[in-house]
Amino acid sequence: PSSLPSQKPKSELVRTSLRLLTSSAYRLQSECKKTLPVETCPTTDIQLVTQQVIQCAYDIAKAAKQLVTI
Repeated sequence: PSSLPSQKPKSELVRTSLRLLTSSAYRLQSECKKTLPVETCPTTDIQLVTQQVIQCAYDIAKAAKQLVTI
């Protein structure tokens, strides 16, 4: 019974990190698609898209680091 409390937060941390990793990867894919010539419309703000890509990459790295350190 004493090991249960320590395992639950760990598994919850893994779930949270995996959710962040997955959602960030989908967001990254979506943002990168906006830069393709076919999907780029005249109103696409490439600077904003670039910032979003950087943020997604940061979130992916953060989630990966959390998984490695668990």
